[in-house]
Amino acid sequence: MSYREKDTENEILEAAKKVFIEKGMAGARMQEIADEAGINKSLLHYYYRSKDKLFLAVFRFAVLQFLPGIQEMLTSNIPFDEKIRRFVYRYIDILLENPFVPMFIIQEIQRDPERLFNAFLEVGMRPAQIIQQFREASEKGEIKDINPEDILVNTLSLCIFPFAAQPLMQRLFCENDEQVYKEWLENRKKTVPEFIINAVKK
Repeated sequence: MSYREKDTENEILEAAKKVFIEKGMAGARMQEIADEAGINKSLLHYYYRSKDKLFLAVFRFAVLQFLPGIQEMLTSNIPFDEKIRRFVYRYIDILLENPFVPMFIIQEIQRDPERLFNAFLEVGMRPAQIIQQFREASEKGEIKDINPEDILVNTLSLCIFPFAAQPLMQRLFCENDEQVYKEWLENRKKTVPEFIINAVKK
C-alpha cells in the first residue's frame, strides 16, 4: 500500500469513527462517512465493501491502540496495584477516545459472539495473560485468594458500564450535561483502580 493509499485509509477510519460516535452502528450511513472523509462513495467501497467491514476495521484500530500499553504493563516488574492503576487508566482513555466500542461489543455479543471472539483474537487480545497476572499476585501474597476471572470481569465492568449506559446515567447524575459527565468519567481513572485494589488486597 502506498503512502497516499495509507493516508486515505486513515482518513476513512477517522471519519468513520466520528460518524459511528455520533450516529451509532445502526444510524451511520456509508454516504455520511464518505462525505466526512472528503471522498466519493465509490472510493469508500473500494476500501471497505460494507459498513459492517468498516466498523470492524475501526474497532480493530481502536483496540490496537490499547494493546501495546497493556502488554508492556503485563511484562513489567511493577507492583500489582500499580498494574491495576495503569490498566484502568489506559482502558478508560481508549473508551473516552472511542465511546462507540462498548455498545458495539454489547451488540455483537448478542448478534454474533463468534465473530467478536475472533476479532479479539485477531488483534492479539489474550485474557488468559491478564488472568495469569492476577493468579501470580495471589500466589505472591499481594492480593487475597480470589478467583482471577472475577477480578477481571469486575474491573472491565466498572470501566465499561458508564460508557454503555451514558445516555441514561448522564441524565440521572449530570443533568444531561455531556461535559460534566466526561469529567466524571475522567475521574474514574482514579476511583476505579482504588476500588479494585481495596477489594482484593490483604
